[in-house]
Amino acid sequence: MRALQVSRLAPDHAGCAIADLPVPEPGPSEVRVRVRAAAVNFPDLLMTRGAYQLKPDLPFVPGLEFSGEVDAVGADVEGWAPGDAVIGGNRFGAMAEYCIVPAATLRRKPAALDWAAAAACPVAYLTAYVALVRCARVAPGDWVLVHGASGGVGLATVDLARGLGARVIAVASSAAKRDAIAALYAPEAVIEAAPGFRETVKALTGGKGADVIFDPVGGDVFDESTRCIAFGGRLLVVGFASGRIPKISVNMPLIKGFSVVGVRAGEYGRRFPERGAENIAAIDTLAERGAIRPHVHAVLDLADWRAGFAMLERREVVGKVVLTP
Repeated sequence: MRALQVSRLAPDHAGCAIADLPVPEPGPSEVRVRVRAAAVNFPDLLMTRGAYQLKPDLPFVPGLEFSGEVDAVGADVEGWAPGDAVIGGNRFGAMAEYCIVPAATLRRKPAALDWAAAAACPVAYLTAYVALVRCARVAPGDWVLVHGASGGVGLATVDLARGLGARVIAVASSAAKRDAIAALYAPEAVIEAAPGFRETVKALTGGKGADVIFDPVGGDVFDESTRCIAFGGRLLVVGFASGRIPKISVNMPLIKGFSVVGVRAGEYGRRFPERGAENIAAIDTLAERGAIRPHVHAVLDLADWRAGFAMLERREVVGKVVLTP
């Protein structure tokens, strides 16, 4: 099979190349999937140089999330048969014509989504759902401020928040990204990611500030967000794309009455398996109804993986880049 293989950890993905590998065989409780689309995520890029917390043994095939068809099932697998259309997430292995995954991790592909959109859905929308529903308890009419709104997770959060009836303020760094977000999901406002955004947020919300702030950026963005959050608001800590982990004096959330909540969607599901299953079922139901619409920025052949990686590194992507093995 054709696969993108990481044979050594190196800068600029120098240890990566397309390889011809044996088709793997599923073990007990495993399924082999014929991959139709694999989404590209920043952790995939980081793993190629050993800069991510997960460090698979070399050589390995990157790829966290995918869509495809069941090709073969291992012993003791029930509920899946060859030809079933599925989506799934795995720690790595999706950027290949075939991948092996535990049967329990697969989901049926929502019929409303094509292969590319289905591959773009699992990680981003699960993070958005846990953040907005489980952690922030978003209600219709809430003002939700989404930083990094053009990224895969940020754009999914804009989409989901709109589907939940929230009023959304999306933040993006370039005019092109802001125009794309406005055209795709029509939030109440799309604003520039520049110092001073707190005044814009206060003006848009009638002076009260945002009820929920989704922050995958950290650094100065977090600092300024504490100055435009509503009393009783929820400031969601999702990541630190800026490179600086911010600090906060606890007198500020005390005086302003807001909460700072960490979001770890995968860990949430592991600690609360029943709720984790509910989260996934809710996302799939929303997708089937057309209440969420994952956006794919580009679909590339697996051979063009380097171009796809570069799009993420240049931060030009709105939504997700998808590779087709």
